[in-house]
Amino acid sequence: MPVQLEWHKHTPLPSGLVWSGLLSSPLDRPAAGHLSPESHKQYAADRPSRSVNELLANLRRTSISPSSTSQSVLPVAAPSVPPAIREILQIPDTPAPAPRRLARQRFDGNGRRLPAGPPPPRSWVARNSSDAAHEASSMSQSRLKSRGLEDTCLPGTYLPDRGSLIDIVLQKLAYEWAFHRVYNQYHLYFVPNHLKAALIRYVGIASEAGLSLSDLKLILLPPPDTFDETELNSLTASNPEVNYLDLSGSACRSIKLKEISDLLFPAREDQPTTELQESWDASDSIPSPPRSLLPNLTHLSLALHPGHASSASWKQLLSLSPRLTTLTHLSLAYWPEPCLTPRSRLATVSSPQGRYAYGGTNLYSHSLDHDWSEALLVLRMLSKNLYALEFLDLTGCCPWFPALMAETGHDFVNWADHWGKITVLRLYTGWTPGPDAMPSERLRYREGVQTAKDVDRHIRTMRAGKGRFIVVERDSLDDI
Repeated sequence: MPVQLEWHKHTPLPSGLVWSGLLSSPLDRPAAGHLSPESHKQYAADRPSRSVNELLANLRRTSISPSSTSQSVLPVAAPSVPPAIREILQIPDTPAPAPRRLARQRFDGNGRRLPAGPPPPRSWVARNSSDAAHEASSMSQSRLKSRGLEDTCLPGTYLPDRGSLIDIVLQKLAYEWAFHRVYNQYHLYFVPNHLKAALIRYVGIASEAGLSLSDLKLILLPPPDTFDETELNSLTASNPEVNYLDLSGSACRSIKLKEISDLLFPAREDQPTTELQESWDASDSIPSPPRSLLPNLTHLSLALHPGHASSASWKQLLSLSPRLTTLTHLSLAYWPEPCLTPRSRLATVSSPQGRYAYGGTNLYSHSLDHDWSEALLVLRMLSKNLYALEFLDLTGCCPWFPALMAETGHDFVNWADHWGKITVLRLYTGWTPGPDAMPSERLRYREGVQTAKDVDRHIRTMRAGKGRFIVVERDSLDDI
């Protein structure tokens, strides 16, 4: 045992073991205190001199495991050799470089070429299934897809084609109207005039709250401090190019007809003159009549949302109608039965002779008594005010189609005189029974279609060649 210790102390280790990396752990290497000064000198003298590059290469070779070395070896470019020497030395030919990958042209589903560059990341394109389902459900529940308001557009007006760029942009504006009405309030007035009516329609149908009076002012009235007073009065106080106002889905819900009347026909404030005239016969300045906001308004859509039809006011419509002398196209889709006091149908008045209905129409006036006197009164007044109508849309007004051909004394709708210019009358029921509809619903639908056919026959008989030819658009029984 002492001999072994003595050999361990004084016998130097082979230099090849030390520098080859076999003694990699500190426990395998001899401690500095175990070597004598003579042994240390002899050990340093026997060690071969190597350059720094050789030491680094040896260290890299010994520090990497064989398995990882075989996987991480990079291809080294072999030096080129002339063909004659290559044949003598029997060196294999250098493999030809791989051909360059051709630029692949990317196309979309419609065959259109996509822009150059790498494709977008999958995280940008892929959507979560829950998000896609939520978007699909929201689009299916959108008011733009509802059957009722989709068919309320008036003929002769400009609306962008479905799927076009303008249509997509306007829909985006409508869905995000709560944002744009605040952050772009000073730019909405400068929308092109031929797109203002489409923007108003899209916002009224797609927005949850509908189109309010302030929203309508942002689109039709210039922002404050934009024009001077002279230019404002001469150019921008009215919109002569806007002849179409579509308030579908917003009329009588988020904006009242009285507010529309005050906006379109503002009353000029009379300023009292305090200056004394020099003579009693001095000519006073004649005040100019108030200017209309839309002097060339010919198309007006007051179509109601089917779920808010009870908010309509025939009284306000009769107050607005005398000012709409230039109107040629009108939509009253989904309006309820003509009645001046719709909230008093169930109210009664007590008298010594008994109890009587408070209003002109009670709960059983149309169904049991077939009394259309109040409805005829409202329609007769409306026809006298809107004598220039050429198109009338009554989609969804199936419950009071019989009033269009009823006669009570001297009250009836005069299709040959007052509304003798109407050439197109739209009498769609506004709904279609589904495959699982009950027999009563199918019967009600058939009765509505038959009533529209009777109205068509009644108008043709009343005119009897004395008026214009009329086309009554109605549903067909073949649709069910």
